[in-house]
Amino acid sequence: MAEFQIGFMGGKLGAIKPDVTLFAQCHIEKMNGREIIQIDIQSGTDRPYYLVGKGIRPEGVYVRYGAASVPATVTAIRKMIRETDGDSYEKLRSVEQNLTFTSAKSEFAKRKVQFGTSQMATLGMVNRDKIYTNLALLLSEQCVHTIKTAIFQDTTQQIFNDRKEFGGSLFKQINDVYNYLDLNNKTTATFDKLLRIDSRDYPETALREALLNAVVHREYSASGSILIKMFSDRVEFISPGGLVSGIKIEDIMSGYSACRNSELAEVFYRLQLIEAYGTGIMKIFEAYKTSLAQPKIEVTPNVFKMVLPNLNAVPTVDKAITPEDRIMQYVRDNGSINRKQAENLLALSQTAAGKILRNLVEQGELTREGHSRNVRYFVSK
Repeated sequence: MAEFQIGFMGGKLGAIKPDVTLFAQCHIEKMNGREIIQIDIQSGTDRPYYLVGKGIRPEGVYVRYGAASVPATVTAIRKMIRETDGDSYEKLRSVEQNLTFTSAKSEFAKRKVQFGTSQMATLGMVNRDKIYTNLALLLSEQCVHTIKTAIFQDTTQQIFNDRKEFGGSLFKQINDVYNYLDLNNKTTATFDKLLRIDSRDYPETALREALLNAVVHREYSASGSILIKMFSDRVEFISPGGLVSGIKIEDIMSGYSACRNSELAEVFYRLQLIEAYGTGIMKIFEAYKTSLAQPKIEVTPNVFKMVLPNLNAVPTVDKAITPEDRIMQYVRDNGSINRKQAENLLALSQTAAGKILRNLVEQGELTREGHSRNVRYFVSK
């Protein structure tokens, strides 16, 4: 009997993953004078279980309906995965298991970082059962998520100049999209007497950080693509998923960040695509420190939008524009400001920025609300 059990478990059940031998037992029963084999299978803890040759697809995952076994729907499979693995998208088992990593291997090799089976396990691209996770899906050529871009003729969405959709591995997408944005980042020439001064519409650093922020922080369990819209006076980066629960817009403006996709962020960090969490937003505002028009962040429960103004469509700081003017313009554009934002905007110390804010309050231009670290300044009514 023991030999029968071992042979049975290593045969038929061995064609099923994850391992179900712990949940299956068989023994011989007598019924009507005849010996029959009874197989008892308990509910497993790593659903869905699937046929090795078919994968985590409807043709490989079966559910029981009455007396029949029928292929599970994709929706049912994803529900089983969430119930077993949790809600973190990047850690869930990928429904697609036939993945290739040409772009990933190239990106790792470019930065002289090893990329093999052990590294994939360490990064979280495969789980303990050697099954690809959604993180692996995102970095593979089979990635189902895309970035859509559109170039408009003026400040409205009425006339398209061009539109493209970028797919494939996230590595390929960020490279292709950045090159596309760079191609459409026009250069304007001005003259100071005989000296020609070239200025691009958007700081390269701001475009890069806004793109990476959209990719790293988007909600991948939500449908829809990242949208990038370039107008004559601005470019908008629209990413599915609002702020991470518990985080407010004031927090990220002060340099604090909580990452929705921590394992994806870790991969980008290892490849030096991003630095420590929260620095990207500050780099964007630093790139605009000499501009009256400042980047804007708009948030809804389902969307995060970063708006970068066209530098050649707005005036820049000169001797006639005071720090007070810049503070007031920022508050009018963004609704409010705190001391940390004022420091970054003016590139001043905490003491100097605080003094300017106090002066504006005393002059009746700004109103101070809140206490301690939650103090914000609003335009006086």
